[in-house]
Amino acid sequence: MPSSASSSSRKPLLYAAGVALAAITLGLVSWQATAPTERPSGGPAAAASGPAADSAADPAAALKALARRESGDRLAVGRADAPVVLIEYSDFACGYCGKFARDVEPALVRKYVDDGTLRIEWRNFPIFGAASEAAARAAWAAGQQDRFAAFHAAAYADGSKEKGFGEARLLELARQAGVPDLERFARDAAGERAASALAEDREEGYSIGVTSTPSFLVNGQPIAGAQPLAAFDAAIAKAGAAARK
Repeated sequence: MPSSASSSSRKPLLYAAGVALAAITLGLVSWQATAPTERPSGGPAAAASGPAADSAADPAAALKALARRESGDRLAVGRADAPVVLIEYSDFACGYCGKFARDVEPALVRKYVDDGTLRIEWRNFPIFGAASEAAARAAWAAGQQDRFAAFHAAAYADGSKEKGFGEARLLELARQAGVPDLERFARDAAGERAASALAEDREEGYSIGVTSTPSFLVNGQPIAGAQPLAAFDAAIAKAGAAARK
């Protein structure tokens, strides 16, 4: 994962261009999306419009540019040069995020990731308090041992959320995910690198107007909520066609 310092120089330009579109589009929560009653304290300031945003010639292009496309990103699946990138802002304590993870995401992997069309980049966006934060840190830590996908599947398994995300439960999820070094997992989850990675992801989401989970960008085009597979099929087809032009 990139450090927050390494990406801070590119963020103002991207966000200034993208905020006008995103604050309107991603800020409108679909009937399936979930949001906390209050935004977590200490989070980045809400996105605001201004001269830079108003003058942006192509805000959708700025949102598209948020795709990191880093070959070493342990919280991503798919080719770094895939024509379509889906960015997912999600929370392990979010029920609709779990629905998407179980009902839609596996089909996207089979249909589009496996053939090189799609890359999926995860953004930890914990908005439901301490349990969300702990699960996000744990997922990041599992990723450092190349077990993010397995941890993701275990944490989003049907009925998993109801068991909570206490320390013992997160360790059990790590075991289920096959994390080889559990002591390192615990250190990584509690460390500053995890905190920095989570802060970067959450800052990115808030800065473009994300207020609920799950929220998505498909080559810069926003999708709010755990929409059915057909909605993603259509967005990916449109993005792929545009990328081929």
